[in-house]
Parts: sequence; structure tokens; C-alpha cells
Amino acid sequence: MDKLKVADQWFYRRSLGGGITLLWEPRVHPLLRCNIWHIRGRDRDMLVDTGLGVSSLREAAADLFGCPLTVVATHSHNDHVGGMHEFAKDSCAIHKAEAEQLSTAADEMALSLTQLGDDFVRLFSSAGYQFDSELLISALPHEGFEPEKHMLQAVTPSYTLDVGDYIDLGNRNFEVLHLPGHSPGSIGLWEANTGTLFSGDAIYDGPLIDQLPESDRVAYAKTMERLIGLPVEQVLAGHGESFGREKQQEIARTYLANIDSDTLNTRR
Repeated sequence: MDKLKVADQWFYRRSLGGGITLLWEPRVHPLLRCNIWHIRGRDRDMLVDTGLGVSSLREAAADLFGCPLTVVATHSHNDHVGGMHEFAKDSCAIHKAEAEQLSTAADEMALSLTQLGDDFVRLFSSAGYQFDSELLISALPHEGFEPEKHMLQAVTPSYTLDVGDYIDLGNRNFEVLHLPGHSPGSIGLWEANTGTLFSGDAIYDGPLIDQLPESDRVAYAKTMERLIGLPVEQVLAGHGESFGREKQQEIARTYLANIDSDTLNTRR
């Protein structure tokens, strides 16, 4: 295995205007390269997902975190909650269906394909991801980092989220949408007056994953049907680029068109 160099900079960022900042980890494989969203509010700010946790998000973006902060995990997969332990003293939330998984998550989170195993490679290769190297990172976040020994740290959420809940930033108000399928507690955050949806992994412009042990294709189909009817202006997703209503409907309809007949029969 080739020795990786230490990255000069781990997190990149881009301002989208309107108080929204996107952060991401370009040296992470696209499968695990989560979009991290910071939303500025009048009374408090919101952070949506926290990335892989191999480098300190809190330190890298310290200038963003000077206000009271609500940290929301769209679901409990490691690429979205890896850095959540850094914000344990803030107000941290996740859907009630995945709160236990988050609070008991401390475990090895290897970034080596050898350790992850052939089943992992087959599953995600069949979904459309390519693996050109042994590691799921292309640089080290800091000297001495050992990808094979990376650990996911557990976090006890401050509270859990459910259908009908809102996250109020003072001048911005986000409705919690339960969008299961990818995982039982996948959520979106919906700002109706701007048509903005933070969608997590419920929908994004890339290979969607519905074959995990915790995935549910029947629920995912219902989520896609719901999203088709949502009057979005912009989708700020958990992976990949942002997009608008037309693209969202295309992705959702393509998923429904390609779903297998057994799932369709179950839905009936």
C-alpha cells in the first residue's frame, strides 16, 4: 500500500449566500464524502451533518461556530455523524428511530477495503460506486493518522426528532420530514417559505443506496412519491451537487421506475 501524504487542508467550503455555507472533505471517497451544511440564523445557527470525523471540523471552521448551535444528523451513518462528538455540548438532535444507534456507536470504522470486506465492495460497486484504491481516503488528515484504526465516537443526542417537529433559528424555521428508506430514521429539513430542502441521503444526485441491512425499499418508494409532490426550489443534499425541482422529480421518478416488481407488489 502506498504511503499517503498529509493534506494541506482537509475541509473545503463554499458560501451559497443567504447565510448557508457548504463544507466538504475532498480527500474522502465519494461514497463517504458527506455534504456538511451550516445555516446562519438570527437567534441560533444550525449545522446539518458533521462528516467523517477524521479531522476536527470544529477547529477547521471555528469562525462559523460562535453562536448558539443546533446540530442535526440527517441519519446515523458514519459519514454523517463522524464529527458529531465535537459538538456534544451543543444542542444535538437525530430522529428517534436512530438515536440509540448514535448513542452506542463507538466502534472501529475502518477506511480500508480489506477490513471492510468483499461484501462491502460488491454492494457498493453494484450500486454504481468505483473503488480504484485500497483506502477510502486519498490523503492523511494529519501526521500519524492510521486509516485502519479510525474509530466512530458515540454521542448521546440532546433530544430526538419526529414528524411535525420544527427547528427554529429565529428568522428561519425548518420542518422535520421523516424520509425513511435509505435508513429508518432518515430525515429532511424543509423550509417552506424558501422552498429549500436539506435532504440528507433520502435523495441526492448520485447512486442511491437501498440495499443496506437497515434499508427498506418499500419505505423508500413512498419517500420518493412524497418528494415528487414537494414544491422544492432547491435541494441541498447529503452528497453531490445541489439541484432544483426538475432534477429532484427526475431522480425520484427514475427510482420508482427501476424498483423491482416484488417491491411494487408489496406496496399494493
